[in-house]
Amino acid sequence: MSYKTYFSSHREAQLEELMQWLRIPSISAISAHAEDVQTAASWLADTLRRGGLENVEIMPTGGHPVVYADYIHAPGKPTVLVYGHYDVQPVDPLNLWQTPPFEPQIREGKLYARGATDDKGQVFIHIKAIEAILREEGTLPVNLKLCLEGEEEIGSPHLPEFLETHKDKLSCDAVLVSDTSLLEPGRPAICTGLRGLCSMEVSVQTANTDLHSGTYGGAVPNALHALVELLASLHDADGRVAVDGFYEGVPELSPLMREEFAKQGVEEDKIRDSLGLDALYGEKGYTFVERVGARPTLELNGVYGGFQGEGTKTVIPKEAHAKITCRLVGEQDPQKTLDRIEKHLRDRVQSGARLNVKQIEQAFAFNIDPSHPILQKAADAYGRVYGTRALFTKDGGSIPIMAAFSRMLDAPVVLMGFGLDDENLHAPNEHFNLDNFDKGLLTVVEFLKSL
Repeated sequence: MSYKTYFSSHREAQLEELMQWLRIPSISAISAHAEDVQTAASWLADTLRRGGLENVEIMPTGGHPVVYADYIHAPGKPTVLVYGHYDVQPVDPLNLWQTPPFEPQIREGKLYARGATDDKGQVFIHIKAIEAILREEGTLPVNLKLCLEGEEEIGSPHLPEFLETHKDKLSCDAVLVSDTSLLEPGRPAICTGLRGLCSMEVSVQTANTDLHSGTYGGAVPNALHALVELLASLHDADGRVAVDGFYEGVPELSPLMREEFAKQGVEEDKIRDSLGLDALYGEKGYTFVERVGARPTLELNGVYGGFQGEGTKTVIPKEAHAKITCRLVGEQDPQKTLDRIEKHLRDRVQSGARLNVKQIEQAFAFNIDPSHPILQKAADAYGRVYGTRALFTKDGGSIPIMAAFSRMLDAPVVLMGFGLDDENLHAPNEHFNLDNFDKGLLTVVEFLKSL
């Protein structure tokens, strides 16, 4: 039996099984769902055992558990570690869902539910591809390990320590991940870079109380004025970050990488119009896809202070606040980046104002050379199933644990995604296009056999 025939004959049963998993509200960010996360882990462990995997364990961490399994029966062959996550995002706002988020429904070839594409649906592709090979051939062409966590949606706070503690158990020749997207329907992509991340909260205090702008206006510092002046100093007129040393470790784009970006065929006019903008904006000298895929950023995510109610209140606010995040590339160090931004702000704070800075998240960027042989095999596997070879892309988002996998396990990370950008991951009406579920199963089989 061909694998296409196998998956076609098992499709209905497999989708019903996936929907069972999707019904479990494994929201890692909400403590009231801690038991649901555990239930989802138990469901996953049972499914892996039924699929023929061995040494299945639900392994504790400082938070939600990791589900581990393996099948090590191919001496002399590579060992592949499959990583994914079984936790999901919160569902708010609930009123915007067309159908309840944990009552899966198939409509017009799409499976709707929270976690359908991020990441239960994509993890399930690997589970069923592995099961299919074991049933059809009695063994696997490579050694296989699975590390499936329950905290990705809250930043994987306990996974780096887990990786360090269990480094020998998780040792491998490659890490395989499906938590990214195709370029568009029918156009597969392999992500070769994810931006890192760092964040901070900034506040400015002036007087010990809000002041009347008639009695004190023009004679005392205004916290909002002081903060806005600071924030405006963070970029120059060409859209570059003006913080001294910010670009240390940022690689210049090679002609090959620029060629890969150009192959994506992104039409900037369409993006501008779809967003209702008069113009795009960003660092001078780079295209849209280069800016979001391969250049660092410093963004204001929130600025607030003073009176914000209806009408006018003639007040001089005593405090003002901002939330700042940076997307990092190359070898940029998140700690050094935060320290440099803080120094930039402290050196420029207005007389009479006091600055407080709280440094928060830190994650290094992930990068891999697209010419690596295992990525070439992955691109070929897509080509045999989709009829077009995968392009190599850089993703503007961050999956913080990817750099940790690459660094701690000293193994190439292969990001073979089967989602689409418009599938509402993290938003109401999340869904998974079942055409990519079907093709994903075949692609994973092709890839594992090619190794």
